[in-house]
Amino acid sequence: MNETAHALGASRTLWELVDRRAALTPGRPVLLQEERTLSFGGLRERAERVAAGLYGMGVRPGTVVAWQLPTRIETVLLTVALARIGAVQSPVIPFYRDRETGFALRESQAEFFAVPGEWRGFDHTAMAGRLGARGVFEAYGTLPDGDPAVLPEPPSSGTDVRWIYWTSGTTSDPKGVLHTDRSLIAGGSCLAHALRLTSDDVGSIAFPFAHIGGPDYLVMLLLYGFPAVLFERFALPDALAEYRRHGVTTAGGSTAFYAMFLAEQRKRPGEKLIPTLRLLAGGGAPKPPELYHAVVRELGCALTHGYGMTEVPMITMNAPEDTAENLARTEGRPPAGMEIRIVDGEIRLRGEAVCQGYLGATEGPFDSEGFLRTGDLGHLTDSGHLVLTGRAKDVIIRKGENISAQEIEDLLHTHPAVGDAAVIGLPDAERGERVCAVVERARDADDPTLGELRSHLRTSGLAVHKLPEQLEVVDALPRNETLRKVLKYRLRERYA
Repeated sequence: MNETAHALGASRTLWELVDRRAALTPGRPVLLQEERTLSFGGLRERAERVAAGLYGMGVRPGTVVAWQLPTRIETVLLTVALARIGAVQSPVIPFYRDRETGFALRESQAEFFAVPGEWRGFDHTAMAGRLGARGVFEAYGTLPDGDPAVLPEPPSSGTDVRWIYWTSGTTSDPKGVLHTDRSLIAGGSCLAHALRLTSDDVGSIAFPFAHIGGPDYLVMLLLYGFPAVLFERFALPDALAEYRRHGVTTAGGSTAFYAMFLAEQRKRPGEKLIPTLRLLAGGGAPKPPELYHAVVRELGCALTHGYGMTEVPMITMNAPEDTAENLARTEGRPPAGMEIRIVDGEIRLRGEAVCQGYLGATEGPFDSEGFLRTGDLGHLTDSGHLVLTGRAKDVIIRKGENISAQEIEDLLHTHPAVGDAAVIGLPDAERGERVCAVVERARDADDPTLGELRSHLRTSGLAVHKLPEQLEVVDALPRNETLRKVLKYRLRERYA
């Protein structure tokens, strides 16, 4: 991290970081969306006016404000304005409907709720009415406005809880994760440091800004002073024109995004999909080694993958100069200040980027020494790189033997007929659990058979007792709407 970025990373609050970056490079662009451009100076100036408008509505330091908005310049302005006041923000993924949204509003006790009105054929304002939400206002094309002279001094503490993020739904029970400005700045600093980006880069945000990755990315833009293209709706090939027009150099989001770019590239061999692209980066889901090698070979760019979660937005990240072996098979190394401890195979974490716990929880997710129990399994290599081996709940216990679902999934990805794969354990009277592979067929491929896949796995060196005993072939695996994680609990419910 360069000296300027390092100094900015010491900012106590998100607003202080916005203010300091605006003073350094006021005229440089930070947000690009279609024909619109917002500079760092404009971000500070307009956010203060929005903050004044919110203050006039009754929003005060500590007021809980929920917002359910798509990835737009207005969304970033609103979140920075709330940070200027020192309100408590509860971002809600815009694809959530009555059940999940109502849960978030009730649990957070939100006093205000910002919605986009009718968006993508769904009336969010009407839903807010059904849910009895308080202080509902639309914040899609217009935002509250006022005179910044009415505002109190900006918040000075970065360690107060001002953010409630909701776990993204790979289980059926969302939890409100409590964050501070400093934990979000620490997470974004880790990402910025690992990717080795510069002020000459052009980034992209193609995932919901309401995801924990939103502030991660915003912090990175503020630290290094480069812009990002915002995508309200991401779909290929439609989005390619914007990537090319703005000269995007770094893109990504998660494993599913890598796969989408790769699939699009394969439709046009010999033509570079995004001529300026030099780096794909992301996290949020396991990355099969075969996918890494295919991206580097066919897209002609670097791929760095990391490990993070709602509770700790950035834990480890590979760096572009890492070896191909580490880039393909590990999640990278932790930054200074992130402690990783492996206890009985489980990854535990302690550091500034770690959340403060869960909303309303009587028991925290921490052990007696203050380490967060992640529920993820893995180990550290001699070089300090982290290798994930799966989720504790994804370990299949067959006849008393522990089987890693991720190990089988990685090998299934190397079969040409498999587009994606999820391996689950299903109840079995004889074995305790049986191994079931659910595969998404590859484009233009015939459905693989169980025998073919078992033979492929045997040839790849998989132990006999780990071979799948059941195969289900599907058009598409069920995924959430944020980073497109596979929803394994739905597969267990369906096939049990």
